[in-house]
Amino acid sequence: MPGGRALIGVLLAAGSLSAGCGGPGPRPVAVAPSLPATAGPALLREPVGTAAQLTDGGGWPAPPILVSGASAYRDGEFLYQGYLFDDHGAAGLADPGDAGRAAQVFGAPAGTYSYPTGPGYDGNAADLVELRIRPVPGGTAVRVTLNTLVDPALVAFTVALGRPGSPAAAYPFGAGVSGPAEHFLTVHGEPGLLTDTAVLTDTAGTPAPDTPAVAVDLVRSQITVTIPHGDWDPGTSKVVLAAGVGLWDGPAGRFLVPQGAADAGHPGGARGLAHPEAFFDVAFRGGEPVQAALGDPAWWRESLQARSLAAGTIAPFSATVDFGKLARATTDDSAIPTSGPMDRILASHFSPGPGVDFGTRCGTFPAECQGEYRGDLQPYALEVPARHGSGPYGLTLLLHGAGADYNEFLGSRQASELAGRGTGSLVVTPEARGPDGFYDGLPEADVFEVWADMAAHYRLDPAFTVISGYSMGGVGTFKLAVEYPDLFAAAQPDVGTGALVLDPLFPSLRNIPVLMWNAGPADFLVPPWLPAYDTKALVADGLRFSAELYPTANHLTFDGEDQYAPAVAFLGTATVDPDPAHVTDVVTTAYDKPADGLVADHAYWLSGLRLRNPAPVATAVGRIDAVSKAFGTGDPVPSGAVTGSGTLTGGNLGPISYTSTSQTWGPTPTVPRADELDITATNLSAVTVDVGRARLDCRVVLHVTTDGPLSVTLPGCGAPRVFGG
Repeated sequence: MPGGRALIGVLLAAGSLSAGCGGPGPRPVAVAPSLPATAGPALLREPVGTAAQLTDGGGWPAPPILVSGASAYRDGEFLYQGYLFDDHGAAGLADPGDAGRAAQVFGAPAGTYSYPTGPGYDGNAADLVELRIRPVPGGTAVRVTLNTLVDPALVAFTVALGRPGSPAAAYPFGAGVSGPAEHFLTVHGEPGLLTDTAVLTDTAGTPAPDTPAVAVDLVRSQITVTIPHGDWDPGTSKVVLAAGVGLWDGPAGRFLVPQGAADAGHPGGARGLAHPEAFFDVAFRGGEPVQAALGDPAWWRESLQARSLAAGTIAPFSATVDFGKLARATTDDSAIPTSGPMDRILASHFSPGPGVDFGTRCGTFPAECQGEYRGDLQPYALEVPARHGSGPYGLTLLLHGAGADYNEFLGSRQASELAGRGTGSLVVTPEARGPDGFYDGLPEADVFEVWADMAAHYRLDPAFTVISGYSMGGVGTFKLAVEYPDLFAAAQPDVGTGALVLDPLFPSLRNIPVLMWNAGPADFLVPPWLPAYDTKALVADGLRFSAELYPTANHLTFDGEDQYAPAVAFLGTATVDPDPAHVTDVVTTAYDKPADGLVADHAYWLSGLRLRNPAPVATAVGRIDAVSKAFGTGDPVPSGAVTGSGTLTGGNLGPISYTSTSQTWGPTPTVPRADELDITATNLSAVTVDVGRARLDCRVVLHVTTDGPLSVTLPGCGAPRVFGG
């Protein structure tokens, strides 16, 4: 990206690494034949979730867009899809008590507003998810969907209505902004009622003669207002719309304006603003930039919003709606991007609570972490290659670092180059429910829900799948690869580590080559001794890898350099071998979350792996090596550690030298085929072998070495066979 990218996420602290934590509506996920239906966790094969906010609240038939910042005409409606968790208001001076901002040091929003700490606000009460407008008999209906709606009395919005060329006017009720308009529709709540008060005024503040009807749907977080034609009748003309959402001061009868620091009843983050405005979130922001330069945060796609609100205007944000198109029920999705960088919205199966809660942090693993972004709507970033044939897309998981967010890589050279590999790969970065979840628990579930959502909206080739990540995302790269090795063709962690906790699971990487990039002594978060330990383990396990150490780099260098051509070449067009002759899997229950569909008890043609002694849960492991002689191949011989050096060139910071340690495999030997299976197991009580995928049959001869009783099940071949008992 021109000018380089800003800082990326990092691991929280060295101590936290210790063992302790567009298109049509969705369709069911279908795993392509190139991978068996058993690969990965059960959650990956669940149909996409259904979030109430994205459902019809009464006669609105159009499916949601699900691409943030986009708009469309569908089924007689005009829709705008907002960004999630972008409700940060104007760019002032941050509230010193804003825990969320402190937690996202490398993904801080451009806006500085913070919510009141009292009940009902839940950290994102003014977060606009969607705005729709349509003609109805005798009037015009407007529907606003919020991310969280607990108490309608605490939130309000204003919609500006005008013709093209309307002069600018001040928004009413102390909103503190101006913009082109002829009329203003302001809706705010009344405590305890499911109908609210709506006021339609002209720019002089004169109320309309009729009262628009308002209905609130607390289940769907939707507010619908119908404007009678006696107040305003657009006919089939073109209308310019603008809208903003804020909080409401009931006793004062006006918008609630932020102050310097939040308290129970007042928002904060307005220090440094001469005239703080009241809107937290604004609609029709299709031009929001991606992250481009240091000192100009755009992580949450609200930097233009933050600057405009600080200047007291929302004039840059509007949509011209053709009511003639609405009358004809014209379908027009042309404003929805189909390639390049974009943000999408996921409907999750999980909702541990409303809104945003930074009162409880994650930060270590394994841990029971729910993440700070609690609701059932979750964002993710996506890079779609500009050129693509008729075949399926590959998938590249690119995991963000700690203190960062899902837009960490959006618009980067790294993302675009990864997307351009082979026939084209979707590059996706889940939010993982916050900045510090270490891809465990619900943060891990978010990754697989996003993957399933991708499969619901794009045709994927599951065999053309790789994983990468930066810092905490590098840890996540190792973690997900050792948990579910049959999902990935290759892995490329940057300034990440197995962190001593994951290194005992490295033998599961037998069929996944790894490229590691790490920095020198200046990286105090992942100092060189940690990747050195990883390297030692990879060598000892006889695995294929290359570990490159850049002595002059620090933890943030690779992000600033934004040159990943060698990594892109390494990942290449590698595909998963779903049925290797030799399967190694190290099993632990430390990261299993059965209630969330996350259980790692299988790999390739082995399943049903059970620990004989699962205690202590955090460290107990079982290991199995299974070699099918029916393939007629033996194990290639590892080369042993090979050292080298090189230079990374072509980035923003100039050439960067590195030293490397690598290990390769020699030729795969040919051996006589036999209907035989060799199993060596430690601390396992049970295993199931898919004899067909292992190219065996029910007459297979089993050679089993085990340190205790092991039950071997061959489905369709009679009763389990018990060894070592």
